Amino acid sequence: MSRPFKTLDDMGDVHGKRVLVREDLNVPMADGQVTDDTRMRATVPTVTELADRGAIVLVLAHFGRPKGPAPELSLAMLTRPYEQLLGRPVRYVDWEGDAAAVAMLQPGDIALLENTRFFGGEEKNDPAVVERMAALGDLYVNDAFSAAHRAHASTEGLAHALPAFAGRQMEAELDALDKALGSPEHPVAAVVGGAKVSTKLDVLQHLVARVDHLIIGGGMANTFLAARGVNVGKSLCEHDLASTAEAIMAAADRAGCTVHLPYDVVVATEFKPNPATRTVNVHEVGADEMILDVGPAATEALGDVLKNCRTLVWNGPLGAFETPPFDAATVALAKTAAALTQDGSLVSVAGGGDTVAALNQAGVAADFTFVSTAGGAFLEWMEGKALPGVAALAR
Repeated sequence: MSRPFKTLDDMGDVHGKRVLVREDLNVPMADGQVTDDTRMRATVPTVTELADRGAIVLVLAHFGRPKGPAPELSLAMLTRPYEQLLGRPVRYVDWEGDAAAVAMLQPGDIALLENTRFFGGEEKNDPAVVERMAALGDLYVNDAFSAAHRAHASTEGLAHALPAFAGRQMEAELDALDKALGSPEHPVAAVVGGAKVSTKLDVLQHLVARVDHLIIGGGMANTFLAARGVNVGKSLCEHDLASTAEAIMAAADRAGCTVHLPYDVVVATEFKPNPATRTVNVHEVGADEMILDVGPAATEALGDVLKNCRTLVWNGPLGAFETPPFDAATVALAKTAAALTQDGSLVSVAGGGDTVAALNQAGVAADFTFVSTAGGAFLEWMEGKALPGVAALAR
């Protein structure tokens, strides 16, 4: 397939070449232990392939939000867990004396460079920081889609200073996103959930012109229901955005996009695990009740929508999924999407932290076509925005 960026397949002979590889190693830690190594595991294919091809692999990553050097945010503490994951030695290279340390590395060696954000100019894309980093390498690989929405020295600047390529994770991510919204097979459905319309306005406005079915869930569905004259009781709702919701529905009508809102809902008078609940038509929500999930009839109907679609892009849960039993609709629809994907009738792409957590809870993350680890970058891509780290890789 023709792509607007180069991949590791386009690099030629890298034996003895110093390759700066930007990865996302910003993993959660507690008591010096990595508590979720999902992001680390995503880096393995690129790093091991380059090392096996004889490159000197110099891994660049940020950790936390330091304002200059901070020992508690040093990547030195990731060296051991990274070694265990890769199954091969990993050197740690401090920014002090980095050039001398890199000069001693041999083909096939892997080194983890210190936190890029220890340079104040990293986040400002300071040309002096770009030059400093570029001096260490011959080639640059960006494998961190989750940081691609930021124009930093290590995510964007280096792509202009050295021959630039997409790593395997970045390549997989961009290919999946192209299948989902770039050049998808229609009909296309989008599930957009979450608490507030205000955080996903740009997403909704961008999607109505590109998808055939827009399924709105979570607290944001209440704002759309209220805009249609439904009394949503004490539900989370942005009443001041009623005219915005109406404008989005009107734009969907003009574009031939069907907007799906729940017509039966699960309500409770208090928001806590396993309270007394009722399943009611949306027009029967009591004044003291909150809508906390999509009802079973609407969920089944949404499953039927997916059965007639070829592509699905999913961001955000349908209900308050962290609190049982309000994960039922999200889990049920996710299982339907996973089964259709496994049958080969649906290309399913999902992303965002809450979404990944919900799919893991449903036990189907591995059955989707692609699940993005990115949060902000995935959202900006759904908004139709150019991502600086991706744009810089374009030929």
